[in-house]
Amino acid sequence: MHCSRVGVVGAGTMGQGIAEMLAWQGLDVVLIERSAEKLEQAFEHIEASLDKQMEKWAITASEKKLILSRIHKETDMNRLAVCELVIESINEDLELKKQLFMQLDAICPPHVILASNTSTLSLTEIAAVTERPERVIGLHFLYPVSKIHLVEIVRGLKTSEETFAFTKRFAEDTIQKRGIQVYESPGFVTTRLICVLINEAMHTLSERVASAEDIDTAMRIGYSFHYGPLEMADRFGLDSVLAAMERMFREFGDVKYRPAVLLKQMVRAGQLGTKTGHGFFRYDRDGDRV
Repeated sequence: MHCSRVGVVGAGTMGQGIAEMLAWQGLDVVLIERSAEKLEQAFEHIEASLDKQMEKWAITASEKKLILSRIHKETDMNRLAVCELVIESINEDLELKKQLFMQLDAICPPHVILASNTSTLSLTEIAAVTERPERVIGLHFLYPVSKIHLVEIVRGLKTSEETFAFTKRFAEDTIQKRGIQVYESPGFVTTRLICVLINEAMHTLSERVASAEDIDTAMRIGYSFHYGPLEMADRFGLDSVLAAMERMFREFGDVKYRPAVLLKQMVRAGQLGTKTGHGFFRYDRDGDRV
């Protein structure tokens, strides 16, 4: 099956990144959000991201215009009926995702593959609310989507070989990312491993072993991380990290997944990272470190 038009539901940070990346690769994108206001905000962020790439001579003004022209902003879910693949990227809330997949199942023709960008939730449970569980799969992109050339392709219990093969080809041939096959497990591979590192970095900071700046510098320079673990948490959203940690702690029952007290305190204080401008570090409106 050829794929030239992809739906993206949810225009938050990850949805914006996915839409921009798909349009960059020459695909038409139907970007869905609940309100026109949120869509406009998302589009402004995508445009700002492209402007930064223009400043670095990575793209030209005409290329920017072409990329933006491929992103079609919609609030009507029925517009997704023309897509060959739909990627869900809403909040990590199982009930919300299940409701959305029921809607997508009713709107999209039977051949359409429904994918979720979830980082911790059960694909099997999400797929169970549809009439096509064999055509439901996980496509877990990492932040920042345009720079990380990896995607976890997550199989639910009933995901078919045909669906997996198509999604693998899409990931590697169409959008030029390395796709790794992951069988369903809380946190999959990347979230499961990185959250433990982030949590340990917070314990290290709480114990005053080193400053936040020095902890991140140690991992960036010492282990070639793009971001240190604390800035990474800021960019994921501290509330999202807390939700992932709590979910894995419930599922595995292992104390290594128990969220650090500091993480809970910062979320309660509303210091969520780049989305609020203040986490372990401070950020401007464009998400750049101040």
